[in-house]
Amino acid sequence: VQLQASGGGLVQSGGSLRLSCVCSGGCSLRAYAVGWVRQAPGKEREGISCTSLTEVNRVYSDSVKGRFTISRDNTKNTVYLQMNNLKPEDTAVYYCAAGVCDPTNWIPSKDEAFWGRGTLVTVSS
Repeated sequence: VQLQASGGGLVQSGGSLRLSCVCSGGCSLRAYAVGWVRQAPGKEREGISCTSLTEVNRVYSDSVKGRFTISRDNTKNTVYLQMNNLKPEDTAVYYCAAGVCDPTNWIPSKDEAFWGRGTLVTVSS
């Protein structure tokens, strides 16, 4: 599984960004529950959102609920994270990963083969 996150950048507080996660190398994202994990400088990784195979389950951490929206387009082999009303504390490297997304929990795979390279989001105040 070769996941690649993109769409990061520098944005002012209150702004928006949309991250994309694509699967390359012959893999199909429709076979996986996929989510996003972020890591801010000096902090632990934080799972923030996931979507199940058919989007029946969408989970958000309290820190992003109401501001971020996850979606997937299986025809484009892509999972998106729309981030609105960004805050400086959202500054982090964002990773997409495959894993388990049940109605209340997002559990990224422990196998880093199911993680993509991250994309940096910087929110200025």
